[in-house]
Amino acid sequence: MSQRPDLMQRRAVLEHEWSRWVPRLSVPGTRPGGTAALRHEVSESWARSLGSVDPGRDSAPVTDDGRVHQRWTSSPLYGPVSALAGELHSIAEDAGFVSAVTDESGTILWTCGGPTMRRRAERVNFAPGGRWDEQAMGTNALSLALRTGRPSSVFSAEHLVSTLHGWVCYCAPVHGRDGSVLGVLDLSTTWDRSHPLAMSTVRTLVSTIEARLTTEVSRPARLRLTCLGTERAVHDGRSLPLRPRQLEILTLLALEPDGFSPERLRAALYGDRPVTASTFKAEISHLRRALGGAISPRHYALTAPASCDAADVLRALEQGDTDTALGHYGGPLLPRSAAPGVEEWRTRLEVAVREAVLASTRPEHALRYGERAPYDAEIHEHALRLLGPEDARRAIAQGRLTTALRD
Repeated sequence: MSQRPDLMQRRAVLEHEWSRWVPRLSVPGTRPGGTAALRHEVSESWARSLGSVDPGRDSAPVTDDGRVHQRWTSSPLYGPVSALAGELHSIAEDAGFVSAVTDESGTILWTCGGPTMRRRAERVNFAPGGRWDEQAMGTNALSLALRTGRPSSVFSAEHLVSTLHGWVCYCAPVHGRDGSVLGVLDLSTTWDRSHPLAMSTVRTLVSTIEARLTTEVSRPARLRLTCLGTERAVHDGRSLPLRPRQLEILTLLALEPDGFSPERLRAALYGDRPVTASTFKAEISHLRRALGGAISPRHYALTAPASCDAADVLRALEQGDTDTALGHYGGPLLPRSAAPGVEEWRTRLEVAVREAVLASTRPEHALRYGERAPYDAEIHEHALRLLGPEDARRAIAQGRLTTALRD
């Protein structure tokens, strides 16, 4: 995109103000001076931030190594944002933005956008787990919106951290029914893509999210998917008569709440097989009707809360809870499926559960997993190492090991 002269001039002025004031404000007791080029709320934020943030840092700090999936799925914003996931993906990808949702602390819980912008954003930890409150990352649109409770935009060198001077961010807080700030919605892009309609777009999206918050009632997920060792989908208490391909689609959407582009989902289902676009779209349409419309168009994602035993396993493993993970793990993911995307997830789950069992010091974990892995000699050997010499369960592990080695 060609660089507009007005934006280039504004950026140059702000860079000058940043280089003039930030070094001075680093001296305790110095207050920012008034200037027509620099907004008061920005200069005040600079002064507050410099006590905890190095303007030369290269990225945001990360919470819990980026493992925030459970925080996201339990957030009150999860349902309303998921319902808008398709629209958010379209806006971000079509306009060259990356979108993010934080919790009330400024920790990013969810992002979407095209691959190029997401890669740029990830380089500065503008990604799930990244902390963007003022104390962690200084002056930015997310921190200002959280602090003031009002929409905010930050352009180029208005950011305290110099590595963010190539960005422009538009942000608005999301308020709960009691008026509290639940988090913020942000649209960010490179400074040369700054657009006057971006803020109105953010405001409109936030209004939609807040409207959904006022009408949603806390209740168990209406859709329950069992896909480990067996295949079953229940919606509103009734079994859904889905074809195998539709169960594969539903499983993939449940495991990847950010959703799929049509091209990526088609590849995950069919690989290199020559399948017509009409056949693919017919499967999506049938599943959407079965779910009462709960799949977004264009960018395919579930727009209603869903529970899934495979997702439960992953969540438990993220928390280090091997006991709960084994309780949910009923066997391989959709064992009859040969879809490439399902096969990939099947392997990931099997490896993750197996490694958690081998890392555990509780023999019952190896014994429980060994029931479903009769030919895994390493698992049975691990169980024997953990069982005491007088433990009667050693006979079970020894018998399994003997069978595994014989075959």
